[in-house]
Amino acid sequence: MSSPTPTPTPAAEPPSESLSIAPPPSPWQLFLIFARIGLTSFGGGLSGWFLREFVQRRNLLSEEEFLNGLSLSQALPGVNVKNLAIWVGYRLQGRAGAIAGFCGIIFPPAVVIILLGVVFASLSRFPLTHIALAGAAAGAIGLSLAMAITAIRRLPRRIMPMIFLVVTFVTIAVLHWPMVWVVLVGAALSIGVEYRRLVRLDSVKAKQEGDA
Repeated sequence: MSSPTPTPTPAAEPPSESLSIAPPPSPWQLFLIFARIGLTSFGGGLSGWFLREFVQRRNLLSEEEFLNGLSLSQALPGVNVKNLAIWVGYRLQGRAGAIAGFCGIIFPPAVVIILLGVVFASLSRFPLTHIALAGAAAGAIGLSLAMAITAIRRLPRRIMPMIFLVVTFVTIAVLHWPMVWVVLVGAALSIGVEYRRLVRLDSVKAKQEGDA
């Protein structure tokens, strides 16, 4: 008498990466998010606030997606924060999201800045005012440093990206070369090096598949 064949248990499907991303908010909600960030981030460091809000807190973007958008916004002309807000908004809600991101990060803080400028002009004679501004600047430096560490941590551990990182820092921060030309030349060279590396990898992979 033969024993019954056990029924195989179906293997659990690996979780999809898309399931880990939360559904995007509406354009109006995006406007409110950007307005809140712009109104509460005294002293700068907005890219760090964006990372915390859209990647770590709301899980709307992956860290890699966010850093790609940050790199693009820094390479394009204009204010980096405005470019990043437009990119994040477009990434989440298309054209309406881009408009919401632009309006939310620009207009509400602009109104508050005008009002605060009038207030601080009348309070500038008090030492406590300068202490408060110094504290806000210190917090912004900390956020910017955290953002830089996050970006460096995602940098590919290869010699050429490290060389471009060091050369860019030295030419801009130490030698004070024109940023426009450094960015244009560095971007062209880094794109060319990366394209050549990918072509070489594709040719090696095709050769291995042909040999197999």
